Amino acid sequence: MEELFRELEQQLVCGREGMLATIIASSGSTPRGAGSRMLILPDGSIRGSIGGGAVEYQAVRMGLEAMKEKRSAVHGFSLTRNQAADIGMVCGGDVVVYFQYASPENTALICLCREIRKALGRDEDSWLVMDITEKTCWKMGLYTRKNGLVGMDWIREKCCDAERDDEAFAKVLFQKKAVQKEVFGRKYYCEPLVCTGTVYVFGGGHVAQELVPLLAHLNFRCVVMDDRKEFARPERFPQAAKTVVGDLEHIAERISIQPQDYVCIMTRGHQYDYYVQKQVMRAHPRYIGIMGSRNKAAVIREKLLQDGFCQEEVDACHTPIGIEIAAETPAEIAVSIAGELIKVRAGA
Repeated sequence: MEELFRELEQQLVCGREGMLATIIASSGSTPRGAGSRMLILPDGSIRGSIGGGAVEYQAVRMGLEAMKEKRSAVHGFSLTRNQAADIGMVCGGDVVVYFQYASPENTALICLCREIRKALGRDEDSWLVMDITEKTCWKMGLYTRKNGLVGMDWIREKCCDAERDDEAFAKVLFQKKAVQKEVFGRKYYCEPLVCTGTVYVFGGGHVAQELVPLLAHLNFRCVVMDDRKEFARPERFPQAAKTVVGDLEHIAERISIQPQDYVCIMTRGHQYDYYVQKQVMRAHPRYIGIMGSRNKAAVIREKLLQDGFCQEEVDACHTPIGIEIAAETPAEIAVSIAGELIKVRAGA
């Protein structure tokens, strides 16, 4: 997502146009759901994806045609059984794609792209909002818990009470999933941009090196902590929001874990894993996963019970970490962990 809006901003700054295609509704067995987005460039190349296959091919052609006419549009696509089979699916479905023409003369959109990229770098709930009342004339803005409506004066034009605006939109539009709602007589499409929750990775070894870039690509904010300086260098984890060197027996001196956070424990030894797990369990984060064998898990479980944790608290930890896919290599283990975090995030 961050790369897509960076590319869009660069296009506009350089005086080039583009077309932003977003799925705003879907039904049936479609490859991607609401919120999937791609940027169509004038040469026909794309950034991002709305699912590939026939729908994406048709969407690119339609987007290029609309770009020539410098207009926005909404179009529905039906994925037939034959088209579905071409991309390995059993049955078809329907998607509605919103094509937003991006003009280099739209300075407000350039500023909005920058604000969106800033929001993606923060651990703060935020949403993208589009006014889709008039299909050929679109407007987009950003809402964050801290700053409210950003770049959305066009919303306040509809209501003189700005405070009432923020409260009304927060109550109706800003949900955990993409929605279409009518507010103050206008129709809006709204989707979550950032769902709070930092992934704290304890241990900067081989699995962490595979895991952090994968999670960053999946829009998880990652912080890596290790007690060895060479294993917690920013250069080793360029995709991490932060790297921390500190005593693993006293992690609260360097970081503060919140209930919405995720914790992945993969230090250099069983004893350090135990030290970290005991500390983070008291913070009650959304997810705790510990890498290691079932035998190791049984030993640590007994220690934690002796420390006063109840059986339910111990059982809530994911040990061994990750979804069972017979993973062996660091890269495979990272995929299994990412899959489990995606599942937990979606459930939250």
